[in-house]
Amino acid sequence: MAKKMSLPIMLTWTRIILVPFFVSVYYLPDALLSMPSKNFIGALIFSLAALTDYFDGYLARKLKQESSFGAFLDPVADKAIVAASLVVLVNLGRTFIFAAIIIIVREIAISALREWMAQIGKMQNTAVAYIGKLKTACQLIAIGLLLLDYHTNFIGNIFMLLAVIFTVISMFYYLDQAKKHFN
Repeated sequence: MAKKMSLPIMLTWTRIILVPFFVSVYYLPDALLSMPSKNFIGALIFSLAALTDYFDGYLARKLKQESSFGAFLDPVADKAIVAASLVVLVNLGRTFIFAAIIIIVREIAISALREWMAQIGKMQNTAVAYIGKLKTACQLIAIGLLLLDYHTNFIGNIFMLLAVIFTVISMFYYLDQAKKHFN
């Protein structure tokens, strides 16, 4: 008999499923959907995805439904929606390509580092730290504002630059935490 999927896992899968819908909004013909409508719908989908990120973790802890699969899938879903959003924003000319590259490369590198640390049984060395939470908060605010594109690009890009700074700092923090295990 198949095991029933938990609510936190369903929320995580929802975030992954939202990615192609989010991206496709921006590729609909303007005659079908105006750019202001695309901005609103894109920001709404992104916000919904961000909410699922909060609630999947919260509910997993509260309902005691934490799992190794959920711990694996959650960051994949996070990276998917953030990377897709950054690509869309760069394509629309709303943010800096260097910011998108730095953020995406860091996410891949730290995900690989965490995977390796888990394989050697040292996952606690790269557990999410406060600096990582600051990075995530700045990214989510920046992306949300830049998606709206209604007199918010300046503020959105200030948050994007802060996100890049926290991205680099957090990468070095996690590398420092893991360095004693490097050969």
